[in-house]
Amino acid sequence: MSPLLPPSTTGPAPRPAVLITGSATGIGAACAREFARQGWNVVITHLDAATADEAQQVARDCEAVGATTLVQALDVGDDAACRAVAATAVARLGGLQVLVNSAGTTRFVPHEDLDALDAAEFQRTSQVNLVGPWQMTRACREALSASGQGAVVNISSIGGVLGRGSSLAYAASKGALNTLTLGLARALAPAIRVNAIAPGFVDGGLPSRVLDAAQHGAVLARQQQASVLGRVSQAEEVAALAWFVAARAPGMTGAVLLMDNGLHLNAG
Repeated sequence: MSPLLPPSTTGPAPRPAVLITGSATGIGAACAREFARQGWNVVITHLDAATADEAQQVARDCEAVGATTLVQALDVGDDAACRAVAATAVARLGGLQVLVNSAGTTRFVPHEDLDALDAAEFQRTSQVNLVGPWQMTRACREALSASGQGAVVNISSIGGVLGRGSSLAYAASKGALNTLTLGLARALAPAIRVNAIAPGFVDGGLPSRVLDAAQHGAVLARQQQASVLGRVSQAEEVAALAWFVAARAPGMTGAVLLMDNGLHLNAG
């Protein structure tokens, strides 16, 4: 009589899950599609009704390659909303391995025009670009830690390294996000890795949503000329790096990765 065999354990492993803020458009949407292509389930968040249809299209794109998706409205500046979305994601997807903080905001204000940048704009920008990632990381900490492979990827900007960009408020918020990345990497180790990506100008990124076509084209041309590689990045390039940092770089934490086509080399 043959001995009893244990149940088969050769079936497919459960799909890991990623929560991506600001993922209806731009870099966040590209991240959602990239993680889905790599076999992940995806939580897609959007600010309000203005981007709800775009978020649903991203979800359909992810589902077309086999992902389970969850679409949630989220203002990352609202701590209660951050906690609620994190809890819903864990309940619906059974856990959470990665958080990508991609939600961002800016307005184009010349750096030399100090009177055009008031405290309200500083606070608005910082609430989304700095406080938002802090609140989302805190909201997801327990689930990320429990996963055994937790990682946070913050989408920063070369502006936070060089003190340049769309406005001083934006550059300052991204510089602070880089510092937050270092502090969280220490505080959350060894359970959770925390890194940041600092792109230069990204075609299809945040500027495309706050500039008209002529302004966007002019800025794009200037950025191409200023970078040593003579090009700007695409959102899909940033997404590919975000996935690699989250899923294939277990020894990397506390890093701010410049992805600016060499723009920083001409900053002197």
